[in-house]
Amino acid sequence: MIKKDYIERSLSYKEYVKLIDSLLAEGRTTGSNQSEAMVNFTRINRQRMQRLEKTIELTEAARSAAWNVRQKMVWLIISEAWCGDAAQNIPAIEKIAMASGGTIATRYVLRDENSELMDRFLTNGARSIPKLIALNAETLEVLGTWGARPDAAQQLFQSLKEQGMEKPLVLEQLQRWYNADRTATLQNEFVRLIGDWGRESARVSTASTGS
Repeated sequence: MIKKDYIERSLSYKEYVKLIDSLLAEGRTTGSNQSEAMVNFTRINRQRMQRLEKTIELTEAARSAAWNVRQKMVWLIISEAWCGDAAQNIPAIEKIAMASGGTIATRYVLRDENSELMDRFLTNGARSIPKLIALNAETLEVLGTWGARPDAAQQLFQSLKEQGMEKPLVLEQLQRWYNADRTATLQNEFVRLIGDWGRESARVSTASTGS
């Protein structure tokens, strides 16, 4: 289970974006690293988010999967403003959650301010973000996780790293993948995950009521 404290101090997507914008106005970003490079990453990421918010179109399968969720869920997302993968994926995740008609709520916490939570949900031993933790809304029991990027993008990332490619070139190739994919892979993954999480959430709710 997740402590209720994390939910209580989390941000809505609107609040998350407002925080990013207010920090950028001061020449800052989220997290402990306030270097010029990290602020520049944040500025580029904010522009990407704005573009994706306007251009992402959900597939019928993704829209239907979200709309048909019956048990309320909370998607707690660990992120930071400077993270390129967060900028690429969060707008699509938000659209999917919105398509549920209120059954799925998204909440955001910052990685560097929540290291204890982050360390419970590592990816291959790393504090990779964004990390989505799907929760039953009533019990806050963990239903499953997603992140930090779609499986195909993760495989590309790992392959390029193993080839010894330098990080800036790896990130460039990853950006090309995102541009070509247009969130299609993420949406397909969430169609399956929403079904899995929904069934698990129903089981959790039934168990908690003893019926």
